Amino acid sequence: MMIYLDNAATSWPKPPQVIQAIMDVLKRGCANPGRSAHTMARQTEDAVLNTREVVARFFNIGDPMRVAFMPNTTYALNTAIYGVVTKGSTVVTTAMEHNSVLRPLKTLENEGIINLEIIEPDKYGKITVQNIKKTLRKGIDLFCMTLSSNVTGAIMPVAEAGKICRAYGIVFLLDAAQGAGDIPIDVEKMNIDMLAFPGHKGLFGPQGTAGLFVREGINIKPLVQGGTGSFSDRLVQPEIFPDILESGTLNVPGIVGLGKGVSFINDTGMENIHLHKKRLLEMLFEGLTKESNITIYSPPPDQNSGILAFSVNDMDSSEVSYLLDRKFGICTRSGYHCAPLSHLALGTADKGLVRISPGYFNDETEIELTIKAIQSIARKIH
Repeated sequence: MMIYLDNAATSWPKPPQVIQAIMDVLKRGCANPGRSAHTMARQTEDAVLNTREVVARFFNIGDPMRVAFMPNTTYALNTAIYGVVTKGSTVVTTAMEHNSVLRPLKTLENEGIINLEIIEPDKYGKITVQNIKKTLRKGIDLFCMTLSSNVTGAIMPVAEAGKICRAYGIVFLLDAAQGAGDIPIDVEKMNIDMLAFPGHKGLFGPQGTAGLFVREGINIKPLVQGGTGSFSDRLVQPEIFPDILESGTLNVPGIVGLGKGVSFINDTGMENIHLHKKRLLEMLFEGLTKESNITIYSPPPDQNSGILAFSVNDMDSSEVSYLLDRKFGICTRSGYHCAPLSHLALGTADKGLVRISPGYFNDETEIELTIKAIQSIARKIH
């Protein structure tokens, strides 16, 4: 039996209606949306628009056409960053970000295009409101922050950050790769100017799906240019949304599956999903905090999007994950989680951390077995 506890990377399994919707699109017809006037193409375009509308309602986005579909959140974040910065821009981010944010920003800094400032976390890996207030000011052009740490699960003060950004006229980009689908996101109440979100994690869609919301009034340059199906007689990229950011053929089966994933959340209730994951996380905390050889780096479940990160004192994280997989059939994530500054801040850059991320389809029996497996590794009785 396999126990899948790597939902922070990609959620699994997918709801049956997601799988069925993808199969239906592939079987019934999957033409290019917006390219042709024939019946199949129009049906495909309607299916994409439906998901756009479902996603817009989910995040309280007033105009669904401000949502552009992307192949992944990394692509969405790069599109947002490269799309709004200009020579001399001052950008602020945090040490708890994923490389999807850090690498493009460091590249732009190294090329002398932007001035970059990085906010350090507290000892628990959380970015405090006080540190945000201390750093943000007039004259900053862009602030990029994660909704929740992909290393520790720590939920960040997004609403407070958005309020500060709006007061200073700073464009606020939220990376919702970790937490979308578990933590309510309202782009209006939270003053979010750009929202990058994944389809394949907490929204229960397939891999190869993501999106970027860009608030009206934000000037953005496309990262990729090409066929959009609109203004095809022109040799420059159209400026209308979402065409400006959607060059090339869309992943229609994936987008339809994403729509069904969001509908699954609406039908099940985000609060119910959150409470179930929280209970599983509480079990993990209760079972592992008693072990003297185990150090936990995640905040408690009520401040956490669904991750428990830990180390076994004298073992490399990759060895622990290997044993969990090979001896116990438990899937976890080890290493640095594409977030090197987070591990420097946490003091775990030497051996990394093991990340457990239960999902809605896990049950208490699986968590009990996982606790026993980790205890046996920590006690060296495996």
